[in-house]
Amino acid sequence: MQFYLNGYRPGDPLVEQPHPSVADRPEGVPDEVDVLIVGCGPAGLVLAAQLAAFPEITTLVIDRREGPLEIGQADGVACRTVEMFEAFGLADQLVAEGYWVNEVSFWRPDPEAPARIIRTGRIDDVEEGLSEFPHVIVNQARMLAYLRDAMARSASKLEPTYGLHASDLTIDAELDPEHPVIVTLQHLQDGSETGRTSTVRARYVVGCDGSRSSIRTAIGRELVGDPMNQTWGVMDVLAVTDFPDIRLKSAILSANQGNLLIIPREGGYLVRLYIELDQVNDREMLDERSVTPEKLAAVANRVLHPYRIDVKEVGWWSVYEIGQRLCDGFDDVPADEVGSRQPRVFIAGDACHTHSAKAGQGMNVSMADAWNLGWKLAGVLRGTARPELLHTYSAERQAIAQELIDFDREFAAMFSAPPKESGDGEGEGVDPAEFQRYFAAQGRFTAGVATRYTPSMITAGPEFQHLATGFPIGMRFHSAPAIRLADAKPVQLGHAARADGAWRLYVFADPADPSSAGSPTWALCDFLAAEKSPVARYTPVGADPDSVIDVRAVYQQGHRDVAVDQLPPVLRPRKGRFGLVDHEKVFCPDPRAGDLFDARGIDRAAGCMVLVRPDQYVAAVLPLHAHDELAELLAGVLVDAR
Repeated sequence: MQFYLNGYRPGDPLVEQPHPSVADRPEGVPDEVDVLIVGCGPAGLVLAAQLAAFPEITTLVIDRREGPLEIGQADGVACRTVEMFEAFGLADQLVAEGYWVNEVSFWRPDPEAPARIIRTGRIDDVEEGLSEFPHVIVNQARMLAYLRDAMARSASKLEPTYGLHASDLTIDAELDPEHPVIVTLQHLQDGSETGRTSTVRARYVVGCDGSRSSIRTAIGRELVGDPMNQTWGVMDVLAVTDFPDIRLKSAILSANQGNLLIIPREGGYLVRLYIELDQVNDREMLDERSVTPEKLAAVANRVLHPYRIDVKEVGWWSVYEIGQRLCDGFDDVPADEVGSRQPRVFIAGDACHTHSAKAGQGMNVSMADAWNLGWKLAGVLRGTARPELLHTYSAERQAIAQELIDFDREFAAMFSAPPKESGDGEGEGVDPAEFQRYFAAQGRFTAGVATRYTPSMITAGPEFQHLATGFPIGMRFHSAPAIRLADAKPVQLGHAARADGAWRLYVFADPADPSSAGSPTWALCDFLAAEKSPVARYTPVGADPDSVIDVRAVYQQGHRDVAVDQLPPVLRPRKGRFGLVDHEKVFCPDPRAGDLFDARGIDRAAGCMVLVRPDQYVAAVLPLHAHDELAELLAGVLVDAR
């Protein structure tokens, strides 16, 4: 983590000085904004936190609630989401507070006495080496608090505005070409209309306002899908039990009493119970809508037999029906108009996809939606990226949501099916062993690291994938241990990336002497330092040289064998008002943690470039000599600054 670039000051270095525009910010609801975010859930606040990094962008974040969420529903934080939070500087707090899901236990009916359950297996929740971070459980309300803290620490000093409902939206480019989206906001008090309204004109609007999204309705999109006729109760409880795996994530299939998913919560005592309500045994209370926490606890005890759980206190509970629904597009541009106009209104999270809670994907995929969109909006609004970039949001994220829906439908059906022992002997139900194998096989998906974007203007084809097989193009940049050259600090290479909108170019060097002016690595660094290089071409005058394209290098030599003063100038850029040297651009393998060239399948003889998007997804793998190819790819996305 770097600070003091533009001068030393006392106090918390993580709290930025307010941008001058903050003092000029009007009281109340502004008339015009660059981005209006509707909804302060996970998607809305990730988007807000991303845009808060750019104080020159005016952002308004609203929610119809009276204040911040106090008790959240979602709780599972996938490994990939923790990686994303690291880019916001929030991972340490998240990991320290959360419950770590290390193992999963599986229970099924005892073949000798089907009324009883027995443990049939325990597996690692996340396969070894999949991520440097664990899968954790943290209440959604705490996740949102972390994001609000990040917004408050930023130079933007961005804060949500509560008690506002977006009741009407129109797009009129003729009336105001710069701010064509007109939104009417109703002022609420205790959830009720007060009769007061405000009108905001925005360049862009993002609806993160849930499954009943008014923004989605305003742009003519709808959620399409079918319910699965499955009802589950969920409770966060403090309880005493003789069930031995109460502090492990546990999937329990009973013979004919329903199924149960146990999720231990942070803090050591709280536990979440997902309780299937059987369409036969629990039909009466479902029809009468008479579900209570006491009745849910009774069902849990029915499933857990011969074990018992004595619920002492219920922190939160709800009942929900499983269903998978999806929009066919995540912005306001119909498919036949993509080539003729740019999107102005977007939707994210539950506004465009809904599914069960069993696989723990809802909050994670919603936040990934927002990060995918956030850097693209920021690039276009700051004038560093082409407006066409915005079309890639719906194209990329709708496809990922479809994959999630397909996975969730299969996973939820398998979880809710009775064990095969209770079937009719002709294949009904699910084999508990097969369910365990399926859970393990889908671990990469549930960890959030299976996302793969297809070729587009920001994702190249696989022509040079063989140069870095461990960095699949279109997938997230998989971090690896390294030694930072200048100070010999063991670090994670991927943690060099911040949520600052910059592209990262990782140069994995050839084996030549780093000071050799004739090596491919040195030639590439010369090219990147030239006046006509992409770095110079797309960096605004007066901005730091790494603000748009951040060049990093990884040498094959040990950190004691590379002379810092012999490095190319592009790897020792001067920054800030004093022209200070950034010494943190170069890394070497950490022999104690395993050589990252081997771990990520880097061709040692040739070396390569790995271009990474601002959201940490690999855009391209290129040979070190592919200067023109790099320039061509970036020219299709970025805007000349000079």
